[in-house]
Amino acid sequence: MLPIYVVNNFGQFNHLILRMFRDLEINARLVPNTTPPDEMAGACRGIVLGGGPDIGRSGCAAQYLHLDLPVLGICLGLHIIATEFGGRVQPGRSGGYGPVEVDVVEEGGILAGYPATLQVWASHADEVAVIPPGFRLLARSSICAHEAIARPDLRIYGLQWHPEVSHTRDGRRVYQNFDAICREE
Repeated sequence: MLPIYVVNNFGQFNHLILRMFRDLEINARLVPNTTPPDEMAGACRGIVLGGGPDIGRSGCAAQYLHLDLPVLGICLGLHIIATEFGGRVQPGRSGGYGPVEVDVVEEGGILAGYPATLQVWASHADEVAVIPPGFRLLARSSICAHEAIARPDLRIYGLQWHPEVSHTRDGRRVYQNFDAICREE
């Protein structure tokens, strides 16, 4: 079975995403965001766009959204998704990392198995202000109206928070759900 590629956008937690997959015994590989899209297309079964400090340093990441592969964007990865599909990202009201209580507004898919409210660890230095056309809101919080969005028909999902860190309760479930999505034909 092909691996899931974790795209390194220079974020401090990208190695933890890879570690999470390995702990779950899911084949994954960390790849640079400069990898040409044609090299990605047949070499993996799904892509995680990891976090990072600046969308300007995201390399080819936006191009990976058009490979007809499942994609999960984490923090900056969410911002890349939103921007590429016509949404808008702006500075958040609550910058820096910290705990956030998130309300799930649409169950299933990437958030399958989660309760209505969950505790996560997130940075809101930047956040999605307007979700792209065709995307659905999955979760929100008191400090961010768009904590998670999805376009299930394209198998594209984005989260503002970091499920790979220990401060996020049951974060591994996101990666298990993504693995299940990547296995669907």
